[in-house]
Amino acid sequence: MTNRFNGATAKLAQTMAIQPITWVSVTKAARGVLTTAQHTLTIFGLSAVAVLALLYANPDLAKQFYQFVAPEPMPVAKIEAPQTSALMAAAPAEEAEEPQSVHHKAIEGTRKQQEFVTSWLAKRYRVAGDAADMLVSTAYLTASEMKLDPLLILAVMAIESRFNPFAESPVGAQGLMQVMSKVHKDKFHSMGGTQAALNPVANIRVGSQILKEYVTRGGSVEAGLKRYVGAAAFETDSGYGSRVLAEYQRLKLVARGKNVPTFTRPAPATMVADKAAPAAPVAPAPKVEAPVVTEAPNEAIAGL
Repeated sequence: MTNRFNGATAKLAQTMAIQPITWVSVTKAARGVLTTAQHTLTIFGLSAVAVLALLYANPDLAKQFYQFVAPEPMPVAKIEAPQTSALMAAAPAEEAEEPQSVHHKAIEGTRKQQEFVTSWLAKRYRVAGDAADMLVSTAYLTASEMKLDPLLILAVMAIESRFNPFAESPVGAQGLMQVMSKVHKDKFHSMGGTQAALNPVANIRVGSQILKEYVTRGGSVEAGLKRYVGAAAFETDSGYGSRVLAEYQRLKLVARGKNVPTFTRPAPATMVADKAAPAAPVAPAPKVEAPVVTEAPNEAIAGL
């Protein structure tokens, strides 16, 4: 057997030696390869046409084939952004909240009234709706605790900072109600210190507390606003109180569902300090009805 294999190999070698490689043989071999490739592609093409025809005739089979070739991607879990109210955490309260009394509910007002006020303030001062809703709700809740008109608090915020929670004056008045945190740092003690002055909730609570103390000490809202702006020792507050009360009157109409224009711009913000020189005196503005702040449900709020 081995001798036969060796003999065949020797014979093939002799044949190849006798027939040398020429250009004609190379061309012939290449032409054979091209012919084979052409036949192969033709078979593949006919097979693809047959498959397409089958898929076209059977939609269910086509759907299964498509899902096999291009499977659907895995669903990605949706990540929801936190609400503005969650980012602006309320300052810790010293005592547990008591159930709302009839008086508190009267001061807080109905949700519909708050919606009117929120919508109007958002348009007038170009504040995001969610942020405006949080500020208005905080003002109403704070007012219910301190027996203060929430619309007066919102009017002070409008004139002081135009609802910018990060506003700061050159002398250090900070936040929505432009509180001098260095002067009133004791009021921020239970809220984590003066750094809480830029927390909207803490700023509203402390500013409202200061406003209530000044109104009580002065005996009227006008006197309290004059002290709040730091003009208690001066003859005039340069129209600050009139601007706050004018905004308060507009908010009262808004809370009652009246159509109040939003294009009227309030004057620039002032500051809160016990001793701050007011601007140059100006002619006194017409007297505007002020809210009454007492320990009983006030008439201005009950009428909302």
